[in-house]
Amino acid sequence: MTALSFIELKDYIVKRVAPFIVLMSLLGLVACGGGGSDAPSPTPTIPPPSGGGGGSSDPDPVNVNSENPTLKLFDNNPVSDVNNMTLVWSEEFDDTRLDPETWFFEKGDGSQYGLTGWGNNELQWYLEDNARIDNGILVIDVKEEASNGRNYTSARLHTRDRIAVRYGRIEARMKLPAGQGMWPAFWMLPQEDAYGTWAASGEIDIMEAVNLGVNNEYKVLGTIHYGGEWPNNVFSGNELEVTMDNTVDFHEYAFEWDVDEMRWYVDGQLYSTKTNWSTPNAPFPAPFDETFYILLNVAVGGNLPGSPDSTTVFPQTMEVDYVRVYSGN
Repeated sequence: MTALSFIELKDYIVKRVAPFIVLMSLLGLVACGGGGSDAPSPTPTIPPPSGGGGGSSDPDPVNVNSENPTLKLFDNNPVSDVNNMTLVWSEEFDDTRLDPETWFFEKGDGSQYGLTGWGNNELQWYLEDNARIDNGILVIDVKEEASNGRNYTSARLHTRDRIAVRYGRIEARMKLPAGQGMWPAFWMLPQEDAYGTWAASGEIDIMEAVNLGVNNEYKVLGTIHYGGEWPNNVFSGNELEVTMDNTVDFHEYAFEWDVDEMRWYVDGQLYSTKTNWSTPNAPFPAPFDETFYILLNVAVGGNLPGSPDSTTVFPQTMEVDYVRVYSGN
């Protein structure tokens, strides 16, 4: 496992101003925007359901929503010890194609929702063909190519109405794309807007990064968005700069979600803890007391990274070895 060197760690809480965001949470459109080797990890074993969940001593790994029979809800116990948790769901990418009962592809440039550039001035056109499975690894291909008036293509997929999670530990082992204008993300949005539109119902960014390798900088960010509906929303997060090159090897990005605390890790090392958030529509711990679904994508350009330039090398890839969800015992 590659050891982390913490060069800079700073906390920020600022207002986000983005007038197009109001509808994003309903559509799942907001772009947030393992351990140091190339070998795929072994597939773990998920135990059979043992009942419980929702605060009991045992998780309920397959709690199917009666109003939405395609949706599996994982209402987990918080994880306080990685040596005392149970795997309740995982995507190991062991098949030859993505399971449509788990993953949904978002396509285009957002204009079908009135959000051209996905609300962030992004430059890519999302295509289903840009996601593939190669020897047990999900690969998102980021290409410089013309498609529907755009000059770049990529892929974006999510589990909305299929897999939703509350509490526990959510992690992925990933290798990230490099270069100016690259914006990879592993994040979560609410299955339902229980407390209002973005960001009153919350957003969880488990890992996002921009412009990795530019000026030899390698930063990852972990963030939560909350507060009122735009423009009364805020976000709080931490930015971690490390010496490892997370575009060359796989590293594990993990998020532990408790009722009153959230924690972010890279390769098992804690770099951020949050215990304070709010929404005006309900008491703490809202809005992060509801179920959230998982998203994986790579944007090109946009408000956060800026556009690719002459130094950006194409094609790029984001590779995902697994996505796993655990419940505390």
